Amino acid sequence: MRTLQHLVRLLACAGAVSTLTAQTAPQTPGLIAPGAKLEKLSGDLGFAEGPTCDPAGNVFFTDQPNNRIMKWSVEGKLTVFLEPSGRANGMNFDGHGNLITCSDENTEVWRIAPDGTHTVLAGEFNGKHLNGPNDVWVRPDGGMYLTDCYDHRAYWSWTQRPQDSEEVYFLAADHKTLQRVTTDLGHPNGIVGTPDGKTLYVSDMRPSSTFAYDVQPDGTLTNKRFICAFGSDGMTLDNEGNLYMTGAAGVTIFDKTGKKLEVIPVPERWTGNLCFGGKDRQTLFIMASKGLYSIRMRVKGANPTK
Repeated sequence: MRTLQHLVRLLACAGAVSTLTAQTAPQTPGLIAPGAKLEKLSGDLGFAEGPTCDPAGNVFFTDQPNNRIMKWSVEGKLTVFLEPSGRANGMNFDGHGNLITCSDENTEVWRIAPDGTHTVLAGEFNGKHLNGPNDVWVRPDGGMYLTDCYDHRAYWSWTQRPQDSEEVYFLAADHKTLQRVTTDLGHPNGIVGTPDGKTLYVSDMRPSSTFAYDVQPDGTLTNKRFICAFGSDGMTLDNEGNLYMTGAAGVTIFDKTGKKLEVIPVPERWTGNLCFGGKDRQTLFIMASKGLYSIRMRVKGANPTK
């Protein structure tokens, strides 16, 4: 013990201890902006879900029990954008300023124009209702991927799953062809893709795992690979490629290899979904049960529309 203390004193005199400390200290800065704290913006929602950001930075999200789509403006004002909304759940903006929604009242995918008028893009596969479109990601060419899981709704007239499994579907950019692109998932939920359109992340709640796929031009998915043992209700990406996931713990952040980086606790029973928004896309907006929250980040969102 004395020998070790003597060595440390000698090293300190030579400046070696400070050099070693500097070399071994963490070099990666935190993802949350210095001094930033979670802020509650609203607490009067039925169940907040499905956020997405328009090109100006306004955040749109769903309040499914109340059958409406809400808008949080860059000025900090909360308003109703559309009511009713077909029981919209997950959403994403396309490249033309339209909202793409998983409106599961009739298990449909809608395109909602800026004036609130909608067009049904899909609702059936092989002549049967979809199970319940849950979340959607629009890739750069306008094609879109949607998770279709069965969570029975009281407003449905059927009580059994319409499809023989719960999978991911791809709707081509011309909105004419809907194809099933997975065959082995249990209960797919959160979904997001990289800005270049080459990688798709899908979270499977049963079992609790998240996977990555290579995206092919025809919409098919290849090279399925395990990312982490975490099933997420919603997901988004930052501009460093980190994956943000939701659930009972609040927001859990992983890097693209599946290494857990940070947790943002949220004081609600369940955190459902999230997106980056604001004029500079540097604020993380979090949908958590009855609450809408935000926190300032060091990083920005990976995609201007998600």
